[in-house]
Amino acid sequence: MPFSNFGLEAEILRAIQKAGYLRPTPVQAAAIPKIMQGNDLIAIAQTGTGKTAAFVLPMLNRLAQSNRQGPPRGAKTLILAPTRELAVQIMENIRDYGQYMPIRVAAIYGGVDEEAQIKSLRKGVHCIVATPGRLIDLLGRQKLDFSQLEMLVLDEADRMLHMGFLPDIEKIVGALPKRRQTLMFSATLSKEVESLARRFLYQPKMVQIGKRSDPADTVEQCVYEVPAHSKNALLLELLHSPKLKRVLVFVRMKDGADHLTNFLKLARVKVAKLHSSRSQEQRLQALQDFKDGKVQVLVATDIVARGIDIDGVTHVVNYDFPVNPEDYVHRIGRTGRAEAVGEAISFVPKQDLNLLQILELFIARRLDRKRLRGFDYHAPVPPPMPGEKTPTRDWRKRTREMEAKKSAANSANSSARAPERSADKRREK
Repeated sequence: MPFSNFGLEAEILRAIQKAGYLRPTPVQAAAIPKIMQGNDLIAIAQTGTGKTAAFVLPMLNRLAQSNRQGPPRGAKTLILAPTRELAVQIMENIRDYGQYMPIRVAAIYGGVDEEAQIKSLRKGVHCIVATPGRLIDLLGRQKLDFSQLEMLVLDEADRMLHMGFLPDIEKIVGALPKRRQTLMFSATLSKEVESLARRFLYQPKMVQIGKRSDPADTVEQCVYEVPAHSKNALLLELLHSPKLKRVLVFVRMKDGADHLTNFLKLARVKVAKLHSSRSQEQRLQALQDFKDGKVQVLVATDIVARGIDIDGVTHVVNYDFPVNPEDYVHRIGRTGRAEAVGEAISFVPKQDLNLLQILELFIARRLDRKRLRGFDYHAPVPPPMPGEKTPTRDWRKRTREMEAKKSAANSANSSARAPERSADKRREK
């Protein structure tokens, strides 16, 4: 089925053709007609399957039709994303698909000077792509006009509605018109979070491509059971292989990212790092260097695990095994995108074997175990590198503390909050 069957405007079809896309992906084929019919929607599909275009294309079509009525008096559409990187990427996609349309887009997120963002809002915009924190700040200062808003999109919806994000989303939704179309997209969406999502949607349609817990089919997955103190050495040995051309390495903590990056630099590996303590300029530069092939390895925390599209990632390495199975699915989805084949490698020390078992139950399969020939799995703990600081607290303890706080916050939010509106008010949408 070609894109022209959807009834999209000629300018959008022209941009799709220029991008080289011949036919819609399954999630696009299922979601676009429902969105164009005006339905609220919950869409679940594996990473790398074109979910962004599934909501951007019908959104642009709606903007093209309303644009004939004159310049915008307020934003017509709002897209919420959990990270700055994802917000920037969505904005770039909107500009690509809407390049032949007079569409004004503003990105609202923290870490950069807000004056330029406020200035763009004053000029009038059709679409806002935002992270919750900066958006709430500007809402409180009455810098935003959502009186004309017609569509709300939550990308990576499970993250947006999970734990600490829920109060922010409720505050934003409360400031929007009740008559609107609401769309939620994600690679994973638990039943519990789905029940919360339905509070914000009216009689939503459901699109589900594949199983909720499935990693991408194009990703080969394997496990190396290795002592924690030998992970650096094993990673370095694996990086000697010419197959590992563009490698995304996930760690749990920011200091772990710093530590591993310094180790790889001393070993003369071209590496960059990306985590929340870096400035926005540093984060964008690290991503760009990785995309351009200037560095072989990008060491990152989970801020890169959600929705970021980087062409040609040959391998994802879970240097620190994820605590949540959903995070594993999102992490390894950074490779094997757009029908390309990728490989996901996970390091699992003895103390994380229980997490591996939980994951395998979640995805209903056993991951292949591998051992690198000639590698010494019984090597003693190496001495610290010159200038290396010894961690003052155990990272596993910090992880448990973080998970406990998030769980407590989630329970409190779920029990303390009534549904957003009654059935009568929901129909007023």
